[in-house]
Amino acid sequence: MAAADDKSLPDFDSSELGTKEFWDTTYGKEVENFNDIGDVGEIWFGEETMEKVADWLENCADVHTDDPIIDLGSGNGMMCIELCKRGFTRLTGVDYSELAVMLSKSVASSEGFGNIEFETGDLISEERPNPCTCLTRKYKVVLDKGTYDAISLMPGDSVSARMHYLATVKELMTSDGIFSITSCNWTKDQLLEFFKEHFTLHDEIKFKTIQFGGVTGSTYTSLILKQTYSDTYVLQQT
Repeated sequence: MAAADDKSLPDFDSSELGTKEFWDTTYGKEVENFNDIGDVGEIWFGEETMEKVADWLENCADVHTDDPIIDLGSGNGMMCIELCKRGFTRLTGVDYSELAVMLSKSVASSEGFGNIEFETGDLISEERPNPCTCLTRKYKVVLDKGTYDAISLMPGDSVSARMHYLATVKELMTSDGIFSITSCNWTKDQLLEFFKEHFTLHDEIKFKTIQFGGVTGSTYTSLILKQTYSDTYVLQQT
């Protein structure tokens, strides 16, 4: 794994966005809003970002509609719902907030997508195998749209938390699996540095660029990664 003290992988200052209490409070309010007025709540990183990731999967020849897909940190479930609308049939969302799972189940059911599985689970648990049922299975596609960012903002030892996250992602993937990660905190180079010992870059989803201070860049970084040959070989031999 990437060295925890690697200077190319800085620790961010901790934030309430990295706490379970913040997300429980947020989704508690969104559950109330959904029950009162049918508002599904915020789509993390926005609808355009969600659609770009969905577009990539829909147009990927290596991904089929009956392949198992898991969304890490599924929130209100809208990523899974968007993929279900596009014909994907084996969708799972996992979130460590029970209120988020409650909301996602309600939203999916209201839109006629009760076949999507949502489960409460801890992605950075040290317990192996992970006791969460959906985290004991293998998936062709593992999605992350902001969850790694939130883990990076956790109070305390966020480096250790990120290493546990990496271990979970590896365990979830089939040998030919695809890992899609979208971030607003980490650059392309930083993400590749952290995942380099176990994943290689397969593709990049492009976003609109902005210019500030003479430097051009994107608001989001969205990478498609595949496991390295050595990791794949070990999985196939065990």
